[in-house]
Order: sequence, then C-alpha cells, then structure tokens
Amino acid sequence: MAITTVPGTRREPGRPASPYPAGPQRTSLGRKVRDNLTGHAFLIGAVICFGFFSWYPMIRGVVMSFQRTRRGVTTWVGWDNYDRIIGDPSFWAAWKNTFYFTVLALVLGYAVPFFVAILLNEFRHAQGYLRILVYLPVMLPPASALFLFKFYGYDPSDAGLFNSILKALHLPTSQWMQSPEMTMPAMVIASTWMNMGGAVLIYLAALQNIPGELYEAAELDGAGIWRRIRNVTIPQTRLILALLAMLQIVATMQFFIEPLILANGTGAEDSATSVAYLIYQHGFFQNDLNGAAALGVIMLVVLAGFSAVYVRLSSKQD
Repeated sequence: MAITTVPGTRREPGRPASPYPAGPQRTSLGRKVRDNLTGHAFLIGAVICFGFFSWYPMIRGVVMSFQRTRRGVTTWVGWDNYDRIIGDPSFWAAWKNTFYFTVLALVLGYAVPFFVAILLNEFRHAQGYLRILVYLPVMLPPASALFLFKFYGYDPSDAGLFNSILKALHLPTSQWMQSPEMTMPAMVIASTWMNMGGAVLIYLAALQNIPGELYEAAELDGAGIWRRIRNVTIPQTRLILALLAMLQIVATMQFFIEPLILANGTGAEDSATSVAYLIYQHGFFQNDLNGAAALGVIMLVVLAGFSAVYVRLSSKQD
C-alpha cells in the first residue's frame, strides 16, 4: 500500500508519515496565543484606568444630577436640579458667552494657525527653528502665559504692550479686560497665541503631503496664490481641517482658565462667565455639587450633539 505524505509533515526512515502538523506549526500557534494574552493584558490595564478615571466620574456625575444632598442625607429629586439650573439667569448668560467665544475662536484661532502653516511651508530654510518658535507658547504653563497677558499685555494704561502698539499706530487705546465689549476678543487672542502651536504643526505635516505636481499644474493654468489655496490646499487638507474644527469646538466650549485668570471669573458685567466657570462656581463657591453635576451633564449632551453631527458628516464624506 502506498503511503501518502501530508504536506508540512516530516517522515523518518522506516516510519510512516504522520497525518498531523509538524511541531513548528504547533509552536507558532502557541506563540500567537501567548502574544494575544500579553496584548489583552496591556489592554485590560488601560481599560481599567480609563474606566476608573473617566467613565466612573462621568456616570457618577449623571447620578448626582438627579439627587440632592443636605446635611449628609442624599435624596432622589428627579429633574429638580435641571429646572433650578435652567431657571437661573446666569445659565443663559454663560451659554451666550460660551458660544460667542467659540465663534470668535473659530474665526481667529482656527484660521490663523492654518495660514501660519501655509507661510512656514513656503520657507525652504530654517524651518526647524521656525517650528520651535511657533511651538514655544505651547510649552509655557497656561497660567504663566495668561498672567503675562494680564499684567503686561492687557494693562489698561499706556504702559501695556497692546496699548503701546495702538498708540504708536495713532489708534485709540482700549481698557481690554475692564471693557465688556473687549473682554471676549482679548481672551480669544490670548488663547490663540497659547494653543496654536500644535495645530500649526499638524497643518504643516498635512501640507507637506500634498503632491507638488498639483501646485505646478495650477501655476501653469495661471492660478495665483489665493486660487492655489482655494483649489489645491483646502481640498487636499479638508479631512484635517474638519477634524481640527471639531476638536476646537469641543475644546473652546470648555474654556475655563481664561476667564478665571484674565477676568477674575466673571469679567465686567458678567461678560466673561463661561459654562465651565459656572460649574466651578456652583460646586466650590455655592457648595451646590448637584447643580454643578446637572450643568455638567447639559454640557456633555451639547458636546455629544456636536460630535454626533461631525461623525455623521464625516461618514457621508467617506
């Protein structure tokens, strides 16, 4: 009877070939199992940390928003905290300021890093030094940077940096943080200067991945710089632009440290009160942790709505 040899098996002289896989394949399977176990072990650790420090406080905040604690006794009050928070006039003022800050940040803080990245991309020399120069403000502690703006930049006297520049240009000076009209633009300028370094580097990386042939073809067609930006640069970086727009909306709607340091919390005529600062005020000044939790849940729902719209639009584009 002929002996059929199974592929991948070894046959010793005088012994029929085994129909089972050889040893190295079993060893490879065992190695894969061990590798997966190691990867899952690392993943479980990360999930536990994320759940303990992120998801548990979030769920705990949602539960607290439906409770009331008085003298150590916690009772379930349903929607009472939400009714009380929404009925507070400062609630609507804080949301108005938050949306105003977000819109200004999109107009200024979203556009400026993009055009700075385009400018840096045109340089052929000293790009590394210029990137460091642009990224330096990000490495400063936010509190230190804002104190610099408060005491040296936004000094209402003529000794302030910005008033000195306006005076040199023969323009009227401003009271900056003491003026209800200028409080929000001043905070947006400071926030843009502090945070634009990271966005500039991301934009710059996206710009350097655009094929040079597209710009050459646009130049042959007689396109100027603005037409090249509109017809080549923006379409080629639209995914990065959309992602950073969403991230900026989520980040700017949670602005807190700017009003806390620059405007002492509320600013002139409550012109700087944000939703995040109102949460801080309810929790630590009024000792109303349940109201602060309710306000935090409302902000969570609003930001989740923006994120859902972004995911929906991005899926349609894909």
